[in-house]
Amino acid sequence: METQAVEIIETEVSLEEAMSFNHSRLTYRLSVLLSAYEEKYDIMPKLEFELSTGRLKPDIAILPKQQHNWEEDIIRYPHAPITAIEILSPTQSLDFLIAKIRKGYFPAGTKSAWLVVPALRSIYFFLPDQAPLVVTTGSFQDPACGVKVSVEAVFQ
Repeated sequence: METQAVEIIETEVSLEEAMSFNHSRLTYRLSVLLSAYEEKYDIMPKLEFELSTGRLKPDIAILPKQQHNWEEDIIRYPHAPITAIEILSPTQSLDFLIAKIRKGYFPAGTKSAWLVVPALRSIYFFLPDQAPLVVTTGSFQDPACGVKVSVEAVFQ
């Protein structure tokens, strides 16, 4: 009896990893606005972290400014960001991202988190052990990193 080799190919596509048009636009807008702080911080879109609470990948992370070594790279950064910014996408739930902030980022040492909700043109600002602050107009300043952002500029 002949045996045949069978190749199994996985083709699963994760919708969580798919970036929508609004999600992409907001990632860009926030990165541009945060570039005003690049002398003090490294603004890192889509950097994956290996933290005590697991692997996490915020849409944008604010890290202390560091010397870059272009000859050595890091696949999963081992230290928590100062600030993690998450943008709600059509394939995520609000509860999922709040839990990611409260149970993932904060226990690992992240000092603040923003949750951007495109459909409501709002930013939920989180600090550990405090109720979130919802900002829909004007500017807010993150006390953990000193970054100041205008909601209207984010959603222009």
